[in-house]
Formats: sequence, C-alpha cells, structure tokens
Amino acid sequence: MPTAPVFWDGFYAEHTRAEQGPVNRILITETEGLTPGTALDLGCAEGADAIWLAQHGWDVLGIDASQIAVERAQAHAERIGHGERVRFAQHDLATDFPSGRFSLVSAQFLHSPVAVPGERERILRHAAEAVAPGGHLLVVSHWSVPSWHPAMPDPGHPVNLTVQSPEENLVALQLADEEWEIVRDELDRIELTSPEGRPGVREDHVLHLRRLDA
Repeated sequence: MPTAPVFWDGFYAEHTRAEQGPVNRILITETEGLTPGTALDLGCAEGADAIWLAQHGWDVLGIDASQIAVERAQAHAERIGHGERVRFAQHDLATDFPSGRFSLVSAQFLHSPVAVPGERERILRHAAEAVAPGGHLLVVSHWSVPSWHPAMPDPGHPVNLTVQSPEENLVALQLADEEWEIVRDELDRIELTSPEGRPGVREDHVLHLRRLDA
C-alpha cells in the first residue's frame, strides 16, 4: 500500500482543474459569527477552504499530504493576492502533525484510502489537541453516498473510502466533557446529481465543538 504522500501526489497529478474547487459550504455556515483568528486546515487539497478563510480575516495554515496540492494552493493564493494571510505546507499527518494552537481547526472530509486502522482517529485526536482554549474544532465527514454512487468501501473506485459513523467520530476524539461543548452534532443532507443527470442524496456528519476557556 502506498504512503499518503505517494497516493495523493499521484491523485493530483492525474486530476487537474482549470479553476480551484469550491469552498466547503459547511465551513462557511459553521464559521459565520466566529471572530477570525488563527486557523489550521487539515487535508487542504488545492486550498479553497484555506484561501476562503484568509479572505475573511483568518491567518491560515493549510496542510496536505500532497506536495503537488500545496504548491497549487500556494500559487493560487499568491495569484489572487492573499499569500500574506495563508501559507501551505506538506505533512503526512499520520507521522508529522504541525505544532501550535489555533482558534479554529478544520478537518473537512479527512478520509484516506491508504490509512491504516486507527490512523484517522489518531489524527483527529491531534486535531483536538491543537485547538486553543475558546477555539473551535470542525470535523465534517461522509456518512453515506448518493444512490447512484458506488457503495463504500469499493476497491474498484479511484478513492476507496471506509467511512465512520457519527458516533465513532465523536468517540474517536476521546474528549473530556468538562473541557468541551458541542455546538453541532448532526447529519447534513445534500442533494447531488450524477454526471448522467440522476438525482441522489448524500449525508455528511457535522461535528462542531468548542474548547472551553481555561
């Protein structure tokens, strides 16, 4: 099995976009009303979320396993004039988690087909540890796929994912109740249409937590 950097470099080498992908809509809704501070975007891909946060006043560090992805993200940020508020770095989060504490830690769809058992859970615990007192942790995860999409896990799919239940996502963090409050813990339904025009509904789990002030 390839390492995460090797797999995701191969993925981004084969998948290019003329323009940067869309911002995750749940990131937008869940950060409305938050006071901008420092943010850590885990699995930032080509930087859409990180750059959006920078455009809205956050100082952002975007992390991805793929060097190709972070180079594209940094180039895009500099091209549109936001390079001073956002920077990107390559990290294999399984072995190399960035240091520091942040006002916001965002993990949007942090699934990997090459993760070993327990790897994602360890990364999410590191993510929680990186949240500063009074800060927020936002973990958004796939729970189901549209009816027209191959069921997961599917070894024949280019990105074969094993998804965790909402209960597993919360348990994985191993949070002390007296240190955190739950802002949102629920499934979000989104209607999606296949490339052939078939409608479907996907469910994503939104877990938004706030670390209580020390």
